[in-house]
Amino acid sequence: MSTRKRRRIDLALQGGGAHGAFTWGVLDRLLEDERLEIDAISGTSAGAMNAVVLADGLMAGGRKTAREHLRRFWSRVSEAAAAGHALTALFGDWGGAPLAWYAEWVTRTLSPYQFNPLDINPLRTIVAAEIDFERVRCCDRMRVFVCATNVRSGQLREFRGAELSADAVMASACLPTLFRAVEIDGEAYWDGGYVANPSLLPLVTESSTHDLVLVQINPVFRQRLPTTAQEILDRLNEITFNASLVKELRTIALLKQLLKAEGLPAAAGRDSLFAQIDALRLHRIDCEEELAGLSAASKMNAAWPFVSRLHQIGREAADRWLERNFTHLGRRSTLALGA
Repeated sequence: MSTRKRRRIDLALQGGGAHGAFTWGVLDRLLEDERLEIDAISGTSAGAMNAVVLADGLMAGGRKTAREHLRRFWSRVSEAAAAGHALTALFGDWGGAPLAWYAEWVTRTLSPYQFNPLDINPLRTIVAAEIDFERVRCCDRMRVFVCATNVRSGQLREFRGAELSADAVMASACLPTLFRAVEIDGEAYWDGGYVANPSLLPLVTESSTHDLVLVQINPVFRQRLPTTAQEILDRLNEITFNASLVKELRTIALLKQLLKAEGLPAAAGRDSLFAQIDALRLHRIDCEEELAGLSAASKMNAAWPFVSRLHQIGREAADRWLERNFTHLGRRSTLALGA
């Protein structure tokens, strides 16, 4: 298909541990559709890993190769978890409630500087082995933004272009209760989900594409009130890791309302922030009902049957979204910001 006839989109990929396999399924389905072209992608934690694997695969051989690379990456993650190494952490399978409780007690009592003094992280080995960061840094198929939190300032850091590396990706996925902060150029970084999960701003301000598709993992709404200690902690984590995204969406909604009421300032050109936000069309691919039914502990379960199930759920969610919303790309938003 001619590139002129393709619909161009930007992607914003949330983090969520092993639930990132849902995003793998979404990407797998989107890459199948020749009518789409991905211009830019912003990712945090597992979303960042999916983003750089995708970029590497596109540069190595195009869409088919990108799909193969994503499958191979998640297969390697699952194999590492099956090996039983507890420090697989983000994607490890703790193997039952007693061990999970013990692991939680350790992380609440000791810091990773104490229980993991050598800073061993098998996931980093997989990232370094599976992703050619030279290709990622030279990627001309799409722009990539990886989000991390600066520990000292508490501010967002968006790694891009020549800054993309295994360290940047591991910084984006660094849960401070499990791993030591990742140091890059003298600065320490933690998981980007604390301040941007993911960051929408670079997609709004630095991409010429106006259709932004959010791939959301973490449930926003829960009908049932959490009452046990674990349920309360799980819900607090969900709210924390959605807070920055909710804030960005509310800001965009407010600016759109103001621009609609007042019109663009006379001095604002087509490349101004106001013009970019006015033209922005937002969309979302999620499967909140099924993902909300999964426990927070399952984010550390990378057993292949579970990962494969999430991949299939993601493919089906993307397929439904394409069927309902493809014709709206380039025309209007399908995500109701007011809601």
